[in-house]
Amino acid sequence: MISRLLPQPADNAYRGHPSALWLFGLLVAAKLAIAVNTMFRGSTVAQTADGIPLDTFAPDAAQTVVSLFGLLGVLTFTLCVLCVVVLVRYRSLIPFMFVLLLFEYGARKLFLQAMPIPRTGAEPGLVINLVLVGLMLIGLVLSLMRRSAGPPANAT
Repeated sequence: MISRLLPQPADNAYRGHPSALWLFGLLVAAKLAIAVNTMFRGSTVAQTADGIPLDTFAPDAAQTVVSLFGLLGVLTFTLCVLCVVVLVRYRSLIPFMFVLLLFEYGARKLFLQAMPIPRTGAEPGLVINLVLVGLMLIGLVLSLMRRSAGPPANAT
């Protein structure tokens, strides 16, 4: 199992189910859109998708939250760039990237259990995140499946 997650060498020889590649590309595109939206529209994202009542915060506190959302967007964007590099050049690492994306989501959720953010009701963005996590799990399983026949898929 470890050799499927961290193959030697890390090359473009993808050995999993082909639909996992498409699913990975779709996930990365969605996360890129979320990252860019968070970077440039942090206030809107904080209030609408995450249900954070910025209007009840002092102006400096609200600006701090918006800045932290922007920074989170930058980090997510950076992770997505790494995902694009793997998709284009190092496809044998696709299963590892699914695990990394799942770890990142799980670690954020665990952290927020320990240090919750005050919200106005439920966070509407949770549904989108749960769909993305479900797709990540499906993609991980598909990427770990061996092809029934034929050589590994290589990008040309």
